[in-house]
Amino acid sequence: MAIEELAISFENKPLPARASAYLTEANRRIDRLFESGRNKRMPRFIPSDAIAIYNALDVITREDLPLGRAYCEWGSGYGIGSCFAALLGYEAYGVEIEPELVKASVELANDFEIPIQIINGDYMPEGFECGDGIGGAELVKPEQQAFGYGNFDEIARYEGMDHGLDEVDLFFIYPWPGEQEFFQEFFHAVAGDGAILLAYYGENDLCAYRKTAASFD
Repeated sequence: MAIEELAISFENKPLPARASAYLTEANRRIDRLFESGRNKRMPRFIPSDAIAIYNALDVITREDLPLGRAYCEWGSGYGIGSCFAALLGYEAYGVEIEPELVKASVELANDFEIPIQIINGDYMPEGFECGDGIGGAELVKPEQQAFGYGNFDEIARYEGMDHGLDEVDLFFIYPWPGEQEFFQEFFHAVAGDGAILLAYYGENDLCAYRKTAASFD
């Protein structure tokens, strides 16, 4: 199999003091964003269950499942997942296309002295596209990967990020309904062998996957 699902089990335990204080303030600022109506400018921003995400990340880390401690969040929003990862010892990056969310997440992280880097841009590196397939979203790969020529490693990276995507150990995504398989294929296309993808599908529904060396069919 190209991707194997990992068996992770976690409880929604109370957060440690620093993570709890950070989340309380994050929720306050997110509530203010929605009350102002500014969230309508960014309709794809829907907060996930932050406590469940922390506990899932904590279990993955305590069980030492990732090969290293480089983390990347696709569609980082307010940066909550990235900040949690940093608090758990990761070199944490987020990728977010909305400038207002980038600014807000960086300010919040700085206020709590949490070291993260948020990159303002599309999580799809140059050469990748999201097309319309028969069954939903379809991944279009760059020619270098699809046909096996050129230096693909120079493509699968974000400007301003110290790691290529093949060097990231743990990814996180909150996909839209119908995009689950698309992001599994995207993860397989850009990640290195052994990398882990944590996906949030809804309340108390998180799944973890590890990339193997097999081809994605």
